[in-house]
Amino acid sequence: MSMELPIGQQDRKGFMTGYLEALALVERLHRLLLDVIKDEFERVGVLEINAVQALLLFNIGDNEVTAGELKSRGYYQGSNVSYNLKKLVELDYMHHQRCEIDRRSVRVRLTPRGREIRDIVAGLFARHAEGLEGKDVISREGIADITSSLKRVERYWSDQIRYIY
Repeated sequence: MSMELPIGQQDRKGFMTGYLEALALVERLHRLLLDVIKDEFERVGVLEINAVQALLLFNIGDNEVTAGELKSRGYYQGSNVSYNLKKLVELDYMHHQRCEIDRRSVRVRLTPRGREIRDIVAGLFARHAEGLEGKDVISREGIADITSSLKRVERYWSDQIRYIY
């Protein structure tokens, strides 16, 4: 004989199962994204930077930002942003300059080499978008629904961090 949970608890257990599955999927998708970028770079012969650094260059794009803005604007969520910025500057993918107003702050922007990397990643993403839509993997409405849902989760998690006490 199996023990049946009351209806309300069954619903809660089902939601928890779905939530944990969604969390695992987000993590797997992020790792897959990095693998896809790495494979693209191997295909085109770019071997001196990694996928995380390439994604950072893509996200900065034509903007000039401080290291702090990279995290606050959502361009970069990693804990090793200083290492990656230093490496990208050393490899001439990114230019850095001390702020005139606040000498402690450094502003960064892409060099021509950095823009080449950004363009490779942008081309990869454009091909993916075209393939996803063209092969009916997901519709425009489906992408909009996913994005909307993920933004709500992001807002919820941000509030959990911000209002912890």
